[in-house]
Amino acid sequence: MNSNHLRPIFSNLINRSQKEKLLSQKSISIWFIGLSGSGKSTLAVYLEHYLFDNGYKTVLLDGDNVRIGLNKDLGFSLNDRTENIRRVAEINKILLQNGLIVINSFVCPTEIIRKLVIDILGKENVYIIFVKASLETCIKRDVKGFYKKAINNEIKNFTGISDVFEEPTYYNLVIETENFTKEENLAKIISEIFPKLQP
Repeated sequence: MNSNHLRPIFSNLINRSQKEKLLSQKSISIWFIGLSGSGKSTLAVYLEHYLFDNGYKTVLLDGDNVRIGLNKDLGFSLNDRTENIRRVAEINKILLQNGLIVINSFVCPTEIIRKLVIDILGKENVYIIFVKASLETCIKRDVKGFYKKAINNEIKNFTGISDVFEEPTYYNLVIETENFTKEENLAKIISEIFPKLQP
C-alpha cells in the first residue's frame, strides 16, 4: 500500500477558524532558531509561561525533548537534521489546524531546512525569531557541555564546530542575547507577537 491509496478526511474535520474562535486566539507557529547556547530554549520557555499565565493555549516543542521521543531514530547528519525538522513542521501543521500557538526551539542550521518549514506551514503561519549570539559566547556558556565535547572530537556533526550554521537571511525578529537580559528580550518578543495572537 502506498500514499495513493490514502483517503484523508480533512474536509470533515472542525476547521481552524472554529477552533480559534473557541480558544479566543489566533494560532501561529513561532520558531526560535540559533546556535546551541544562544538562549533559544530559555526564551521559548519564558514565552510559553507568559502566554499560559495570560490564558493562551500553547504547545512548546524543543529540540532535545523531541529527539528523546518522536525523533529518537534520527542522528545529526544533514539528512537526519532535515527529517527532524520536517516531522516537527508537520506536527506544527496539525497543531495550527487545532487553533494552538506552537512555540518551537530548534537550531535549524541551514537555509534549506528553514525554507522547508515555511514550505510546509506557509509563510503567513510562521514567525521566525533568530536568537543571535556569537559562537565564542555560546562556547563560553556551554550550558550542556556539548561544545567542550565537540571541540575534543567526542561529538561529531556538532553545529558551529564540525558542522555548518548558516546565518539566516530571512527572519521576523532578531534577539541578541549577548546585549540584553532575558526580561528585556521577552518584552521585545511579546510586543511583536501579542498582536498576532488576537482573534
